[in-house]
Amino acid sequence: MTRRHDIPATRRAFLGLAGGAAALGLAGGAPARAAKVATRARIVILGAGAAGTALANRLAERLEGAQITLLDGRAEHWYQPGFTLIAAGLKPASYSVSRTSDWLPASASLIAEAAAEIDPEAKVVTTASGTRVPYDFLVVATGLTLDWDAIEGFSLDLVGKDGIGAVYAGPDYAAKTWAEMDRFTDSGGRAVFFRPATEMKCAGAPLKYAFLTEDYATRKGTRGKVDITYFAQSKSLFGVPIVAEKVRMLFEERGIGTEYSHVMKAIDPGRKIITFTDADGLEHETDYDFTNVIPPMRAPEVVRNSPLPWSGKWEGEGWVEVDPQTLRHNRYPEVFAVGDVAGVPKGKTAASVKWQVPVVEDRIVAQLAGQEGTEVYDGYTSCPLITRIGRAMLIEFDYHNNLVPSFPGLIAPLEELWISWLMKEVALKATYNAMLRGKA
Repeated sequence: MTRRHDIPATRRAFLGLAGGAAALGLAGGAPARAAKVATRARIVILGAGAAGTALANRLAERLEGAQITLLDGRAEHWYQPGFTLIAAGLKPASYSVSRTSDWLPASASLIAEAAAEIDPEAKVVTTASGTRVPYDFLVVATGLTLDWDAIEGFSLDLVGKDGIGAVYAGPDYAAKTWAEMDRFTDSGGRAVFFRPATEMKCAGAPLKYAFLTEDYATRKGTRGKVDITYFAQSKSLFGVPIVAEKVRMLFEERGIGTEYSHVMKAIDPGRKIITFTDADGLEHETDYDFTNVIPPMRAPEVVRNSPLPWSGKWEGEGWVEVDPQTLRHNRYPEVFAVGDVAGVPKGKTAASVKWQVPVVEDRIVAQLAGQEGTEVYDGYTSCPLITRIGRAMLIEFDYHNNLVPSFPGLIAPLEELWISWLMKEVALKATYNAMLRGKA
């Protein structure tokens, strides 16, 4: 498999903004294609988000006569890496919204329903309306579910009022979060940030918003009126130790307080109190004037209730039991998982999807051609960790917490750089769109 840092010519092209592409592990054009494989295989993809759409487009290019069917009940496609930019007041809510159907290959079929049941023994998926869809290959690309009900006292109706934000909830909620953050950094008070104890998508996003809030208060000249505390769910601020230490140092420099081993349990909007539990199960209350609520994250119910999740691992979260390198299910060889729902130790980012999708494509196409697939996923995950407007650290790492920079010698991953910010703010969306089309 071609490694990210083995293609410097392509990566360095970004420094001239050639084509506006190449960022966050999303670099590189479409590979040279072999002759199409003729097949009548029925390939069902659950989910038409980034992972499902990118895979459908790539399979449509590789296979002749395959029946590719996607199941997804949401008419809108959300460009989720844009939510932080919306919540920073830099983009409108519409920046992250397009139509799901606009990105799909003409040869694929879309069933505009969610799946209600998965039966891997019978190789059948049943839709919400009761339609049975048989398959030869199943790719679970459902993304994950934001478990808002797990937070006592919280409702999405609260977002945009009285200091409550929720960036993850969607483009409109990200815009409401920005309005509250803008108001808060004018008036001052206490900001409380945190992340859930579950696995989650883009684990750097909670840190980004703490940094952005501090930066806006500093720019407005109100920093002296603003107190910011970040409550980490574990004994570390980030899963990669060297990155965690860098964030700790930056928080200390910028006066952002830190509490460790605190998990958010409940919110009382009337009293403006958040309740956390610590490592011993004891409850602690803290007041707030502004907060960004991030709930526990789990696989969708249809996946959790199927035979596909890990047993005794990530208990209650429901991530699909796959081999971490091939993304093939350990017990059902015709089932794969890609994107946020895959039960792998790393990889819940858009950049991870870019490197997971070709692995699943290769494995399916090779099997249909009577061969053995060779592509593997090494856990590549990328986080453009925004530290202030106009500055970011380009954090890229693998399963073993090794830093794997795409631009070695050119962009230091632990430095706050303008070029890293530009990748996030300018170049990423064009490359993401190319990925959806199967061209990156």
